[in-house]
Amino acid sequence: MRFTNSTLSKVLVYIFLISGAIVALVPFVWMISTSMMDLGEAMGVRFFPSEIHLENYAEAWERGQFSEYFLNSVQITLITLSGELIFSIMAAYAFARMQFPGRDLIFSVLLSTIMIPAMVLIIPNFLTVTWLGRIGPLAWINNWPALTVPFMGSVFSIFLLRQFFAQIPDELYDAAQIDGAGHMRFLIQVVLPLSKAPIMVIVVLSFIGSWNALAWPLLVTNNPEWRPISVGLLNFVEEAGQEINLMMAGAFITIIPVLLLYFITQKQFTESIARSGLKG
Repeated sequence: MRFTNSTLSKVLVYIFLISGAIVALVPFVWMISTSMMDLGEAMGVRFFPSEIHLENYAEAWERGQFSEYFLNSVQITLITLSGELIFSIMAAYAFARMQFPGRDLIFSVLLSTIMIPAMVLIIPNFLTVTWLGRIGPLAWINNWPALTVPFMGSVFSIFLLRQFFAQIPDELYDAAQIDGAGHMRFLIQVVLPLSKAPIMVIVVLSFIGSWNALAWPLLVTNNPEWRPISVGLLNFVEEAGQEINLMMAGAFITIIPVLLLYFITQKQFTESIARSGLKG
């Protein structure tokens, strides 16, 4: 049987894709498998449990105080996501559809900040929220503003939406003007319905980033009142060592909302990635 160059190329592509899928799935399968082991097996070299311990999930939920942390994460994520969508949509529309002095320069400077590592911004953000907490009527430290406001202005979200908004034909805006519509009405009634795909990408990525946040919540909170669910995983680290089986059970619990959100928005997410040319 003779293989043509085209057939050989397809075989190599499928081999590469299957290998990548296996590499991506092995840690996930290991996490689920370890979450159903006892501590002895989890500390050993077994990949699959000899006996399934589903009670690990109930113990992880109780020991990790997930009932309180879960609600905190939901509130923090919804506030952050709402603010990011509002400010990103408004800013992106201004950069894409409105003319004002220095627009391109401001956008270029804003876009260049993507190259700044996130960890470098922790100290400036901390000093900012500490200062704002002193001058305003609302305390920021140990409260939702410190956990949400610094992340409402996402340069990536503004960039992604701006690219989509700029592709909308000018004829649509001209027709809207004839009907007496201004920028706000055009944005709400025309632009946003045509931009569902990039908005879904922002929803998914922002949800994941806010839900999985750990370093920043530990820095701006010192009590459990507003700490997110990721902090609960630290309850399984003791002086004697890590309780790997309970930590993996807790980790699986924390990613369930992320998996559900992705499966719900998978079509719009992949469509937007394909149309924008982004690669992850």
